[in-house]
Amino acid sequence: MKDAIKPTLMQTLEGTPVFVHAGPFANIAHGNSSVLADKIALKLVGEKGFVVTEAGFGADIGMEKFFNIKCRASGLVPSVVVLVATVRALKMHGGGPNVTAGAPLKKEYTEENLQLVADGCCNLQKQIQITQLFGVPVVVALNVFKTDSPAEVDLVCKIAKQSGAFDAVPCNHWSAGGRGAVKLAQAVEKAANQKNSFKYLYSLELPIVEKIRIIAQKVYGAQDIELSPAAQSQVDCYTRQGFGNLPICMAKTHLSLSHQPERKGVPTGFILPISDVRASIGAGFIYPLVGTMSTMPGLPTRPCFYDIDLDPVTEQVKGLF
Repeated sequence: MKDAIKPTLMQTLEGTPVFVHAGPFANIAHGNSSVLADKIALKLVGEKGFVVTEAGFGADIGMEKFFNIKCRASGLVPSVVVLVATVRALKMHGGGPNVTAGAPLKKEYTEENLQLVADGCCNLQKQIQITQLFGVPVVVALNVFKTDSPAEVDLVCKIAKQSGAFDAVPCNHWSAGGRGAVKLAQAVEKAANQKNSFKYLYSLELPIVEKIRIIAQKVYGAQDIELSPAAQSQVDCYTRQGFGNLPICMAKTHLSLSHQPERKGVPTGFILPISDVRASIGAGFIYPLVGTMSTMPGLPTRPCFYDIDLDPVTEQVKGLF
């Protein structure tokens, strides 16, 4: 494990260097790669170079934690936010049918439906508004798939720009590689030269409950928060111990702006339940649990690593697929 402190240098299919280091889920942790990897990358690209670092899931969780937790720890200020969207996801937020993994997509997602796209763009608008809370320019990258019609793509880009995005660019790098993202790169370069008035969402000096409330109301759109007796007791305990000035790392579903995964679009007027509040003192943050959120999602009772091995003769890894 002593080598795990060192970022792993990898590359894309086109030879672009990539650091893989940390990156826990943004719904239960901060959802960002390490500060160490970012700083090494910045050093390597030079003064005029660009480093792209990921914040997991949407602007409501991964990006919010990037700004309020990671930027405080690193002292670095981002030049621009790239907000990734798809027509299919926006259709779901517009009232499209549920999607089941492994099952064929319903026709609403494979045929043109401008009304469904328009209705779902409310979520994209909210994501842009969340970004604007931090004073950083935002470029929307629309991943275009073969089932998306030109009219649907144009509609999303138009609404995004009307909602305050510096630019909105259709991208097909998933099929064309780097060539499919040239216009996105050009838009990002222009946006990075815009005025940047970066600011944090809350002061660390505020009480723990107030910091949670600010995130719930300004980012998620909640009417208010409600702490369980256990959560309030933990808050009081951490405050007495001197940990009240730590940033907040919300453990919340990534499937909705609210605590209810089935509520798509832009839910409003809801009370955000805080069932528990825990502390990661070494990592440097307080993490409230929203609703019934589990901090170990998606893990089977028998982890897959039991079936992964190295063949001593061929030196090939077995059991990955």
